[in-house]
Amino acid sequence: MIADVLSDAAARMSKAVEVAKDDFSSVRTGRANPQLFQKIMVSYYGTPTPLAQLASLANPEARTLVVTPYDKSALRDIEQAIRDTPNLGANPSNDGNIIRVTLPELTADRRKEFVKIVRSKGEDAKVSVRNIRRKAKDELDALKSEVGDDEVSRGEKELEQVTKTHVDAIDDALKRKEAELLEV
Repeated sequence: MIADVLSDAAARMSKAVEVAKDDFSSVRTGRANPQLFQKIMVSYYGTPTPLAQLASLANPEARTLVVTPYDKSALRDIEQAIRDTPNLGANPSNDGNIIRVTLPELTADRRKEFVKIVRSKGEDAKVSVRNIRRKAKDELDALKSEVGDDEVSRGEKELEQVTKTHVDAIDDALKRKEAELLEV
């Protein structure tokens, strides 16, 4: 029973770490990366739809991204969604068939602003991991009558180790992203 609680908590914590890494990849660094545009939602016939489902993304140059819509009627909506997305500073241009998005060079102030955003996302991920730990601890406490205090305290120690491992993984990903952002 304790092993089930611990394995469930570890799996959920691993998912939280993956979500954090995915969030970090959506924050812009010096290069244009199709990953930046994965979370952009486009109003397609009144329904918010992820950009990746409406168009193919390619980056032929370091700071340029080419968006080729599958449906040409969605061109204006896609262009508007890219223009309205905060934290990109992108300037899309539409030639009737494709959209070219040129990302401006990052200034030192903009880089520091992105570091703050990444730290905030990292802290949110750590809170998520801690919430999973709290829920697992409550489940372990509920098992005290069935398995005994010693087993539960061993399980809690293991839970703390699993939590520490996952928080450290988030910290490592955060440090890598910060270094990437501050690299000129």
